[in-house]
Amino acid sequence: MEVLKVSASSKPKSVAGALAAVLRERGSAEVQAVGAGAVNQAVKAIAITRGYVAPNGIDLVTIPAFAEIVIDGEERTAIKFIVEPR
Repeated sequence: MEVLKVSASSKPKSVAGALAAVLRERGSAEVQAVGAGAVNQAVKAIAITRGYVAPNGIDLVTIPAFAEIVIDGEERTAIKFIVEPR
């Protein structure tokens, strides 16, 4: 599954475009975010993506979960969103 990493400075429309492309190509994707700002941008991007893929008859669902990731040798807790068609 393709993993898209989102930061607090990510532009939601850019992430949405990338997410829509991955969904069309592979069928599902995972979006990872660490921190409140990054989670905010990720949720906005997922909402925008729904609008991008809806004309193609794709209705998205999102499953949130926790993920343990390593950043600079330090373990951090991320929020991951599994995005797939209904």
